[in-house]
Amino acid sequence: MKFVDEASIRVEAGKGGNGCLGFRREKYIPRGGPDGGDGGDGGTIYLVGDVNQNTLADFRFTRRFKAENGQQGMGKNCTGKSGDDLHVKVPLGTQVFDEDTEELIGDITHEGQMLLVARGGIHGLGNTRFKSSTNRAPRQTTPGTPGEQRQLRLELKVIADVGLLGLPNAGKSTLIRSVSSAKPKVADYPFTTLHPNLGVVSVEAHRSFVMADIPGIIEGAAEGAGLGLQFLKHVSRTRLLLHLVDVAPLDEGVDPVEDVRVIERELENYSDALARYDRWLVLNKVDLLPEEEREQRCQAIVTALGWQGPVFLISAMKQEGTRELCFRIMEVIEQQRAANTDEEEPESDNE
Repeated sequence: MKFVDEASIRVEAGKGGNGCLGFRREKYIPRGGPDGGDGGDGGTIYLVGDVNQNTLADFRFTRRFKAENGQQGMGKNCTGKSGDDLHVKVPLGTQVFDEDTEELIGDITHEGQMLLVARGGIHGLGNTRFKSSTNRAPRQTTPGTPGEQRQLRLELKVIADVGLLGLPNAGKSTLIRSVSSAKPKVADYPFTTLHPNLGVVSVEAHRSFVMADIPGIIEGAAEGAGLGLQFLKHVSRTRLLLHLVDVAPLDEGVDPVEDVRVIERELENYSDALARYDRWLVLNKVDLLPEEEREQRCQAIVTALGWQGPVFLISAMKQEGTRELCFRIMEVIEQQRAANTDEEEPESDNE
């Protein structure tokens, strides 16, 4: 299915039911008095996080969502039925914006998380509510209020533990194919990957993480060049970035060091916070280098970059070095998860 990461929808909450104007009319009970009941509340609309959803594709065809109206009040002091709430499932990682005000309404990141996006109308009051010692036969009622209506913009950001960065044809799709069950398209031309691919990497029983294959970023991506901001934003959801570099480019004059600099500049232009993320250098396609030149060539790249972080030498195609890389990633992610759990515990104790 084609990956869709933006959608525009209209949500219309239900209208509250009107109050009833009624009087009791029964044999042998003259002047029975008012008995008009209240209306029912209108249905409210919620967006709900669903782990089984992975794109916003369904919203390309269904763009309008309307909750049920509340029923009008009835005689004999009967209250109208409230409208049923409407729950719309969205994938995890969905941000919800009001298109008219550009306000961020909420960010759905957890399974079952409910975000109220349109509140239902309030019920109207029946004439029984206005009965008093001085007003024995009130003819006053109130109408139900209309439900909220909004035009929403949904934006999906891929949620993954690890994001793969690199210029087109750096080997990102090949890496995710070799370490997970994901099967992104692989070919020998740029921009083969047109949408993010997620793969679950299992290092051993009960130990796994999610890796995101982000489409190739080129110079000027932060200003919209190439695939531009459409997919660069997905990187901000990850815990760790792997910067893949082709150490054996086929084109003459291509410099792996400059390739790294291009991506670094785009990260800084897009977000200062993103540029400070943990980032590991992964030198790919080392199998294409003569064995006697491999270490020297890779060390020259690291030295030219002045790289201070972790460095890994791999061949994604031949799965050389990928197992060690995945185990190291797993260790770091488990440490981050443990740290996040420790930070959340005091808050839960105070509730």
